[in-house]
Amino acid sequence: MALLEWKDSFSVTVPKYDNQHKKLIALINELHGAMSTGQGNAVLGKIFTELLNYTKTHFADEEAEFKKHSYPEYATHKLEHDKLTNEVVKLYNDFNSGRGSLSIETMNFLRNWLQNHIVGTDKKYAAFLTSKGVK
Repeated sequence: MALLEWKDSFSVTVPKYDNQHKKLIALINELHGAMSTGQGNAVLGKIFTELLNYTKTHFADEEAEFKKHSYPEYATHKLEHDKLTNEVVKLYNDFNSGRGSLSIETMNFLRNWLQNHIVGTDKKYAAFLTSKGVK
């Protein structure tokens, strides 16, 4: 069973970001599935690396669009991105150094953060970016 399922209520009405959010959800589910089935650290590390890199790419893409169109909530939104990136980098470094492990608490944190960020923060840019012709 997936840790997080895409719902239409997650849509920010910008297809490229909806697709990126779906990819992030898929990566979280893949990481959760590998953890739940006892996959080795090599497999978990590979998926975790992909999740971290894709998250950074997604955030950079959103932020570039915000700057291009002078999105008024840019600074606040970027702070949220930076906070999560720092937290995930810490989790990733702890995992890779053997100081930490992937746990259900970690997975719940990732799920809850992504879900709350999409619904609570990303939806705020939907009308703004759509009005600028972003697709």
